[in-house]
Amino acid sequence: MRVSVLQENLAKGLAIVGRAVSSRSTLPVLGNILLDASDNQLRLAATNLEIGVNCWIGAKVEDEGAITVPARLLTDFVSNLPPERVDMELSVRTQTLHLRSAKFEANIKGIDAADFPIIPTIGAGGEATAASMEGVHIELEPTGLRRMVDQVIFAASTDESRPTLTGVEVSFRDGRISMAATDGYRLSLRSAPVNGGLPHDPMTVIVPAKSLGEFARISADADELRPVQVIVTQARNQILFQIWGKNLEGGKGGSFHRVELASQLIDAKFPDYRAIIPKSHNTRAVVDTASLLKAVRVAFLFARDNANIVRLRIDPANGAGHGAVSLAATSTEMGDSVNEIDAMVEGGDLEIAFNARYLIDVLSQIDQPQVVLETTQPTRPGTIRPVGMGEDEFLHVVMPMHPPR
Repeated sequence: MRVSVLQENLAKGLAIVGRAVSSRSTLPVLGNILLDASDNQLRLAATNLEIGVNCWIGAKVEDEGAITVPARLLTDFVSNLPPERVDMELSVRTQTLHLRSAKFEANIKGIDAADFPIIPTIGAGGEATAASMEGVHIELEPTGLRRMVDQVIFAASTDESRPTLTGVEVSFRDGRISMAATDGYRLSLRSAPVNGGLPHDPMTVIVPAKSLGEFARISADADELRPVQVIVTQARNQILFQIWGKNLEGGKGGSFHRVELASQLIDAKFPDYRAIIPKSHNTRAVVDTASLLKAVRVAFLFARDNANIVRLRIDPANGAGHGAVSLAATSTEMGDSVNEIDAMVEGGDLEIAFNARYLIDVLSQIDQPQVVLETTQPTRPGTIRPVGMGEDEFLHVVMPMHPPR
């Protein structure tokens, strides 16, 4: 193998696939990154057997070949090189990769590429090239899909003892894609229409939140004019995403041709979350999103020493005055804080306590200028949604806290 690439593009590709490298595996090859040079492209690949990432970057290939080398060493070495051409040559006999860029040279010992696990790939033309990759093929707009993911994955559980809740339920039905995530204390629901390409029969899968998070991170550099291709193969219990890169040849930060991410699905039944969604409300407050987020962040400075508890008091308008939402937080050692913001309030007054961190998480993901907070009573869940979006589009349910009196 003899191949030349730009340092920026190589560093970009290594950063993309590096998150899939296994950090705790008994198989040494899973701590390596695969470099496969062919067709004037360099494919970088990494996997931890739960998620696999392929990334293709532009290259000048003189001799085709492949090798796997330690991920951390290669990434750290390349990131410290000057932004110039990197020449790589493989000694097949010793399985050693020689790298040269400007006045820097290194020899990195690797493991034969034949020992690296096969990662399913869709292929540049959109056809599934790996065996048994028949499944549902869907094309989705990258920006909208990324926003959907961002608005639900934070609500997924990080507790590995409850693996089902570490995933996001993704449903395709009635011309819409829907996502739901919950950790038992909050629930985030997001739905959007899809123009064609959906399966005739409704389909629901559970995708690990970590995998969707990787998709969102990678797709931030996607070509917005080319749709993301999604293949769901229930027979193999996998989902694949194909993301096309922007054409930034010579641009700062590097670029990639395309990335394919393959993830195992969670084989389980997602809990029936619809039962906890409030069907009505007694108090409804419309507030400025940015103002509420700032008020919660200020309250959190005191709440973080008291189990993140922030008390919201919702007061309707008195006479000609505005309604208001006040947020109070107390720290036994530090002091207390009370903040008030204007609100349009319908219904009676009410005081309810929430986890400040949960409020910050959801408000940080809302782009609309105003949000609606609906509550029934202090011991029942509250709902938050952006003004202008229906409950079938974006709804967040958060359980109240019961602070000691």
